[in-house]
Amino acid sequence: MFQPMLSLIIWTCVVWCLMYATRLPAMHRAGIDARAIKRKEDLDSLPIPVKQIADNYNHLHEQPTVFYALALMTQVAGLSDSTNVSLAWTYVGLRVVHSIVQCFFNYVPLRFGLFVLSSVTLFAIVGRLATAIY
Repeated sequence: MFQPMLSLIIWTCVVWCLMYATRLPAMHRAGIDARAIKRKEDLDSLPIPVKQIADNYNHLHEQPTVFYALALMTQVAGLSDSTNVSLAWTYVGLRVVHSIVQCFFNYVPLRFGLFVLSSVTLFAIVGRLATAIY
């Protein structure tokens, strides 16, 4: 379970780099002084594609935190069998594809479908872990 966890953490770092590689030049072009930013609304003038990447970075700190906890619990409980590892890799793959969709073209119906699939995958890990522990 550690490899899928680390892979999603690495992916989060990649999105962080992409966020700043696009955000800083966009801020410069928009004449936004980083020292003057006090709240999120101060960045409203940034282009939507730049905001989408930042939104995705934030999303990678939401539901995936549950994944990290589940993966650790699964590993510690000795339940990291091939099914749970496959589910973990599936979750990571779906989250990466979700990021690509949101960051580069943000077709919401596709993104929502990927979110639902990743959620169902996460729920499967929860179900398997709960069944084994209870």
